Amino acid sequence: MLYLTAMLRIVLLSIAIGSNLFMQAQNKTTPWLKKYLHTHASPFLQQVLNQPDTFRYQLIYTQINRDKNNKPSFKHFYLNVDKDKYFNPASTVKMPLAFLALEKLNNLHINGLDKNSSMLTDSARPPQTAVLTDATAQNGKPSIAHYIKKIFLVSDNDAYNRLYEFISQQTINERLQQMGYNTMQITRRFIRMTEEENRYTNPIRFFNTQNDLLYNQPEAKSNFIFDFSKPRLIGNGYYDRDEKLINSPMDFTTHNNAPLQDLQQLLQSVLFPQSVKPEQRFNLTNEDYHFLYKYMSQLPSESDYPKYDTNEFFDSYTKFFFFRDKKSSVPPHIRSFNKTGWSYGFLTDICYIVDFKNNVEFMLSGNIYVNKDGILNDDKYEYNETGYPFFKEVGEIIYNYELNRKRKFAPVLNNWKEIVEGQ
Repeated sequence: MLYLTAMLRIVLLSIAIGSNLFMQAQNKTTPWLKKYLHTHASPFLQQVLNQPDTFRYQLIYTQINRDKNNKPSFKHFYLNVDKDKYFNPASTVKMPLAFLALEKLNNLHINGLDKNSSMLTDSARPPQTAVLTDATAQNGKPSIAHYIKKIFLVSDNDAYNRLYEFISQQTINERLQQMGYNTMQITRRFIRMTEEENRYTNPIRFFNTQNDLLYNQPEAKSNFIFDFSKPRLIGNGYYDRDEKLINSPMDFTTHNNAPLQDLQQLLQSVLFPQSVKPEQRFNLTNEDYHFLYKYMSQLPSESDYPKYDTNEFFDSYTKFFFFRDKKSSVPPHIRSFNKTGWSYGFLTDICYIVDFKNNVEFMLSGNIYVNKDGILNDDKYEYNETGYPFFKEVGEIIYNYELNRKRKFAPVLNNWKEIVEGQ
């Protein structure tokens, strides 16, 4: 009897330990980062940090250290990072599609076809739409290059839709899974369509400057099987497509999903390809990388094609961490290579910050949910009151830490500076 009682205790203790380890594995928090942010936070930020369940925030601070040969190594610090804690990724999913679009062009191996080739999108069925011209482009024609510019400069939704159609839903998700991003799912365009309609992608034609047909891509249907077994319910209520209030949580189960840790790794894999496993690298050329770096960091005021109204698209329009303020400008010696997203009360920024004046570099990724009334689709979110100030202050705290952090070897950032100054 005593033996059985002892065995039962061991079993129960094992279950408890296993359960505790599982919980820890789900929620990744580095005690140092938690303590450092709380220690340096204003009363406003303290109030946010003390309510992780309300604001659903997650943060990843990536410290970069260089050796004597300027080779970088990466150390990640986490706060409330959990792949199972859903947040709507909004426009951050445009980032992997920009990478995948360039990779697909390379994989086609068609002589003369590149990111600047004219891309004419046709329509095979409703509600698909065609795009045959682009008045914002210098030559008046749409192209993969121009769509990617608009994605990083101002987070253009139509540009994302056209890349989604070029790559196809099935290829997007198969490739992401192949690279190890098994939790990510890209299921839809940013336009009103059913789940089935999003499986069909438009026929597309590419032409050279002499108007010769280079590539004809027929309409495609995705047969990719998504895992919708885990419900993702957010809020207390929402307004449906008919603007009727539904008094139950909004179901995001079939929506796009991109965990914060995956987005951070995707950005790192393109900025620092040698820092990730070969299977996590995109098939990109040196020219592709430089092109991406240029437009990830460029500001709307620096663009001639497209030309933007800087009252609406001010320089920090898509720069949240320690910049997002319409009244102030981004310092010329600091650049953010990033992608942001905002929708349904969720704000996200995935960025690599470089300060050429002070030889500082680091990565910072985060998201927050600001929806006090718990109702989605009512356009009543506390972006300006809580969301953007959260990013601004967290960014400033980490930046100030980096300014004073002692490094064995100072980073040599000339390559990034040449890309920025070459704009």
